[in-house]
Amino acid sequence: MTQINQFQPSEMEKAFSKAKKMVESSEDIKIYSHIDCDGITAGAILSSMLDRLEKDHEMEFISLDKIDDLQLENELTIFSDLGSGQAVDKLSRSSSQILILDHHPSLRSPDFSNSKVQGEFLEINPLYFGIDGSHEVSGGGMSYLLARKFGFHDLSWMGVLSAVGDMQNSLTGQLLGLNQDILKESIHEGYVNSIKDLSLYGRQTRPLFVALSYFGDVNLPITNNKTECILMLNDLGIPRKNGSDYRTLCDLNQEEKGKLFSELVRMLSQEVPSKYIKHVPKLVSADSYDFLYEEKYTPLRDASEFSTAVNACSRNKRADVALHILKGNRSDALDEMEVLSKDHRRYLAQKIDMIENEDMIIPKENLQYFQGDGIKSEVIGTIAGMILSHGDWRKPIIGFTQIGEDNDGIKVSLRCSRLLAFEGIHFGNIIKKVARKVGGSGGGHSVACGAYIPAGTQETFLEIFDNTLKGLI
Repeated sequence: MTQINQFQPSEMEKAFSKAKKMVESSEDIKIYSHIDCDGITAGAILSSMLDRLEKDHEMEFISLDKIDDLQLENELTIFSDLGSGQAVDKLSRSSSQILILDHHPSLRSPDFSNSKVQGEFLEINPLYFGIDGSHEVSGGGMSYLLARKFGFHDLSWMGVLSAVGDMQNSLTGQLLGLNQDILKESIHEGYVNSIKDLSLYGRQTRPLFVALSYFGDVNLPITNNKTECILMLNDLGIPRKNGSDYRTLCDLNQEEKGKLFSELVRMLSQEVPSKYIKHVPKLVSADSYDFLYEEKYTPLRDASEFSTAVNACSRNKRADVALHILKGNRSDALDEMEVLSKDHRRYLAQKIDMIENEDMIIPKENLQYFQGDGIKSEVIGTIAGMILSHGDWRKPIIGFTQIGEDNDGIKVSLRCSRLLAFEGIHFGNIIKKVARKVGGSGGGHSVACGAYIPAGTQETFLEIFDNTLKGLI
């Protein structure tokens, strides 16, 4: 058995032992988890764990802004993939037990000396132990580390899914730190296979020429052009079909993948400034993860496609469907997930067509943005990432949309080419600082991040952000 101790400090191990005792001594448990892929999967791990322990529990997925209004009524309340960045300690009572398993920056110091904790309160956060919560462990990973204290090693595959869903492999192309240890354990258990592959989304389900047309965040002759993709495959001598079926990336042999890799590197190297050429291979190839107990050519076989399907449920406010599938209750939930995924893709395509047809991308000196009023706040980031190749990939793209019908504020989502992140720009840190200057809050990864800002502050936000990027882009 692979032991998760290479990156896990002994003090962190002790904290999980304490959390285990909290669970064992409680009979009435409530889980609150974040409503995204990482949060839903984290919740599924904990719920599966409690099922096996025969512990009565409730599961609820919530957004961050709902935490302040919670009334804790259960013997033990567990917060997964959220809670660290919120004043959960203020919800505590002398009779309450609270356990936080989160990987986001915490409002509290490790000894809770700056908080008003009552009752029993335990927050386990990797940052307390010198572990990077952005790249080394996800919310689902933290939940799995508790589940494995009970010996439930077979849940490790969900720790892998969580990390991929949280884009923890987005910058390096692989899982690092505790994520890597969880991956090794899942490989050992026979649940996951990790392979170095081309960075094409839809490895299991998309015809190869279609996947190629969506490749990358740098404009290429094949970008959004399926005809050019077919011509390229013909020139490389790579067949498009096996009999009457279109081939997907997972059908290619190593020689064919090698040809594609070389051609994509050549094309990208011709399109990017010389300072970026050294980073091009990292755009073309990365580690991919197959779930071996899932059927081939289905979206649940590949970690990236599985995470997208979970997000489709989340963004259509049907986290319950994803929860059923993650816990193995597949009968009706699979059909519902497929419908939700199709509706999700249709909605994205409609909004992308609208942005393109109405020429809504507005350039500024160091960034570009679009006004997405009418676009659901849950998908504004996804759309920003998908239209990056339609604009100027050398600049980050920002999407704005209103939060709710009552104009409660503005949701801001940013996406950028990984080439900018490879050069050392961390947009998550930048958007956090800029949002604060207009009375908002934000954060996230180097290539994908977001913020919430007050109504009426968008122009000021844009001006400050654009000025902040001078000399960086």
